[in-house]
Amino acid sequence: MNLAWKEIKKNKGRFLILGSIVFLVSFLTFIISGLANGLSQDNAALIKDLPQGQFYMDEDADQTYNLSKIDRSIQNEILSNEKNAVAFSIQMGFLNDKDNKQQSVAFTTATASPLFANVKHGEVILDSSLKDKGIKIGDTLTNNQFNDKFVVKEFVEQKKYSHAPVAYINKEDYQEIYRVDEMQLIFVPNGDSSKEYTGLHSFSNREFLQTIPSYNAEQMSLNMIVWFLIVISGMLFAIFFYMMNVQKIGLYGILKAIGLKTSKLFKMIWIQMAIITVISLILSVGLSQAFNIISPKEMPFTLTITTTIQLSIVFLIIGFIGATISGMQIKKVEPLQAIQQGEA
Repeated sequence: MNLAWKEIKKNKGRFLILGSIVFLVSFLTFIISGLANGLSQDNAALIKDLPQGQFYMDEDADQTYNLSKIDRSIQNEILSNEKNAVAFSIQMGFLNDKDNKQQSVAFTTATASPLFANVKHGEVILDSSLKDKGIKIGDTLTNNQFNDKFVVKEFVEQKKYSHAPVAYINKEDYQEIYRVDEMQLIFVPNGDSSKEYTGLHSFSNREFLQTIPSYNAEQMSLNMIVWFLIVISGMLFAIFFYMMNVQKIGLYGILKAIGLKTSKLFKMIWIQMAIITVISLILSVGLSQAFNIISPKEMPFTLTITTTIQLSIVFLIIGFIGATISGMQIKKVEPLQAIQQGEA
């Protein structure tokens, strides 16, 4: 520990540069991860908030939920046999507010279930993001395909689908707007993945999320950037310590000649890596969590403590691997040859 700390103090400039780079890379990683999580919630909070279970969709819909139509007899069979099962439909649409401005929403309706808001005829329950559009409880909203009017009953938090606020409406009202009689999907909480029904395709929660347009491509792109940055941080450690080790071949030879074990030299590198990484992570975690608090509501940014801890552990592991790889040359150092090389 003393040897590692003495070298850091002796070469403050070099270690400060490495620490600054690790700080910037980790901070950028936390920001992008928070953006990925925020966009994920903004795209599919309605589905992600459901417990683990099985989704069932019409097999002929080719994994496109808005083309799915569940046969009424099959729906009744599942709902009667499966505890807490619910049939529901989602369709993109719009509502006209009191100023006759169109507000895009994801109309959602479901059979009686605690998993979805139950709404009476002529009522609507909206995601709270529509408060920012000036809509209040008791307001009257209209839809061009609906002959009646909707009265805003209440607001719910964080209910989004395909980046649109959810609007819960009554089943009969939904059928009038879209001229359909069948539900699109069935969800069975804690459902058995091996149980199949004729004409239906089953999905886990994770699998169903991939059927949402843009979700998979959006998350894959952002997560790829996150892991790319993590790999870069590992390469930085490997390159930095490799260059440092090349310059200190002679010193390592002397240390080995006086009896210092190779394991002690590795330990010195690991301690230096840990000190730099921990300090950089403390700064980047603090700033990213501050950004999480002060970021505008319009920005879909969510960085949880769990995600922060997981990424921090990954950074430490990658840093350890990078530093270890760079130190492999220490193991091959022969004291006399290294001393002669250092003198040359």
